[in-house]
Amino acid sequence: MGWVWWMVTAVLLLLAESATATLACVMAAAAAAVAAVLAALGLPLAGQIPVFMGVSVGLIVFLRPAVMRHQSRPGLRTGVAALVGSDALVTSRVDAHAGRIRLSGQIWTARAYDPEAVFEPGAVVHVLEIDGATALVI
Repeated sequence: MGWVWWMVTAVLLLLAESATATLACVMAAAAAAVAAVLAALGLPLAGQIPVFMGVSVGLIVFLRPAVMRHQSRPGLRTGVAALVGSDALVTSRVDAHAGRIRLSGQIWTARAYDPEAVFEPGAVVHVLEIDGATALVI
């Protein structure tokens, strides 16, 4: 029955992690899950506690810093920010006021970033910025 308490502990630690987002509680939750498995296999409590503590400390000291470094790396862009820097195909004439492009498989409204530039259908343009639902291209 000791494995149930370890699983309850793991769930509570995961709930605490959702409030803190420090990754320390999730590491301890993983250690509690390991202790639960060992409890289910019959390891006595005197062996479960040192395993829980060792796995917790090990994960926090060795794995957490690497995960934190990975999460703080710049460069992961999502949504429309991921489209900036892409090339697109002009589907209808693009000038400073209007136009259409095929960007990432979808048709987008577009304007030329340079007010004097004009791009004819079939030209390949570069997306410099996204303004609302309009791509600014060069």
